[in-house]
Amino acid sequence: MAGGGIGKGRVEAFSDGVLAVIITIMVLELHPPHEASLAALHEVLPKFLAYVLSFVFIGIYWNNHHHLFHSVQHVNGRILWANNFLLFTLSLVPFTTDWMGETQYSTIPVVVYGLVLLLAGFGYYFVAHGLARLHGPDSALAQALGRDLKGWASPVLYAIGILGAFIHPLVGVAFYVLVAMIWFIPDTRIERVLGRERG
Repeated sequence: MAGGGIGKGRVEAFSDGVLAVIITIMVLELHPPHEASLAALHEVLPKFLAYVLSFVFIGIYWNNHHHLFHSVQHVNGRILWANNFLLFTLSLVPFTTDWMGETQYSTIPVVVYGLVLLLAGFGYYFVAHGLARLHGPDSALAQALGRDLKGWASPVLYAIGILGAFIHPLVGVAFYVLVAMIWFIPDTRIERVLGRERG
């Protein structure tokens, strides 16, 4: 294990709290239709689908964040700020989700939504690789990350989606969904490495 550090417990607790608040804010932005008809329900469908996509993203970040911090022993100041940056970008997801849904997936809201996801992707990358550097190349996390192809591919796909949104907003959304699908499949790299160490 390389380098010293400070306890990770408060970082995990704070992060869990922020992510829980983010999900709560998103669901509070969902309002039922005023009429009891399928047509009225269809009107709120764009907002609901935007909520589902964002909920999946927040869930993915929570899962992966949990795995990251489960595999390490401590953090340092750089990790704290990287984690704050990640949480800041994720805290913008409710706003961009609501904007995208309210405007029926217009170009600029879809682009801004993608930019927020892109920044969150960078934030997660900074946290993950910062923790790997702190704990050294022989640490479980560093071994699990390896070349981190998923970590590199996500920003590229986000960027393509952002550019594609200028062609048609749904092109952008399709690439965002693709990233979610890539990460939705459970990433067991850390679990496998930790399992080998314990075995």
